[in-house]
Formats: sequence, C-alpha cells, structure tokens
Amino acid sequence: MLVRSVCRPHNKAGKVTSGLRPSVGCLSIFWAKFLFIGLGLSLATATVAGELRPFSSDGCSGFPDGTMEQKDLWLTCCQKHDYDYWKGGTYQERLASDKALEACVAEVGQPEIALLMLAGVRVGGTPFLPTRFRWGYGWPYPRLYGELTPSELEQVMKVTEQEQSKL
Repeated sequence: MLVRSVCRPHNKAGKVTSGLRPSVGCLSIFWAKFLFIGLGLSLATATVAGELRPFSSDGCSGFPDGTMEQKDLWLTCCQKHDYDYWKGGTYQERLASDKALEACVAEVGQPEIALLMLAGVRVGGTPFLPTRFRWGYGWPYPRLYGELTPSELEQVMKVTEQEQSKL
C-alpha cells in the first residue's frame, strides 16, 4: 500500500528500514489528513449561523461611491447591495443582488462602471473568504450559501427594524 510504504522509514537508497522514526512524507500525509478533516468539520457546521450583527455598510467597499463630479452617484446602489450581502442567502440570491447592483449603476448613467463593479463583486464577494464584504458578512464566519432559516429571517427582521427606528 502506498501510504503504508511512505510512512515507513527509508534509507537513502529507498529501501524500507526497521527504524522507529517515520519519514517526512508520513508526517506530511498526517497533517494533510488532519487539515482535510478539520476543514470538512468546519464547513459541515457552516450552516449554523449564530448571532446576526447590526447592519453596516462601507459604501462601495473600496470602490469609489461616484464620479469626481458626483461623488455619491451610485452610493445608494452599493448600500442596497450591502444589505443583501449582510443578510446572505442562496447562491441565486447573491447572483440576483449582483445583477441588481449592475442594473442600478447602469441606470444612473454608468454602464461601463456597472460591468466593472459586477466583475468585482462576483470575484471578491465570495462567502468562502473571511472578508468584511463577503456574502453573509452579518453572520459569524463561515456562513456559506443557503436559505435563511425561519429563526435567521426573524433575526434579520428584528435587526432591520432596530436600524430603521434609529433613523
């Protein structure tokens, strides 16, 4: 068996020896299995969302909020998009949110910027990275794609109502 022979000590000629010390290859395989199992366990628990943080928006997440002449031209488009990203949901909901951002920015007269922004959010907004602007950033990481449960939807409504009452 390949794994068993790799885990046995070898001499420089490649012959299996009877020493007690395992080879470096064996340790690499051990750590690879350890990391793989750990990653699997963390992803298996990723659907347990936890406590939703209050909504926050940074505007267009490192992208200008408008043109030099109209500094906040598409800011409201980004804020609506941030709300969707904050609460998260399914892959299809993310795609719809990204397309809505593109349409909104195009409607304010910037179709080229809209395409650039669409490309940016499709690449950078993945829920698989622990960024502050990932899909589902309102939930503890990792929060991957998936329909929100009734309990999670209740949290979204409660936090949204609290935020609106502050206005």
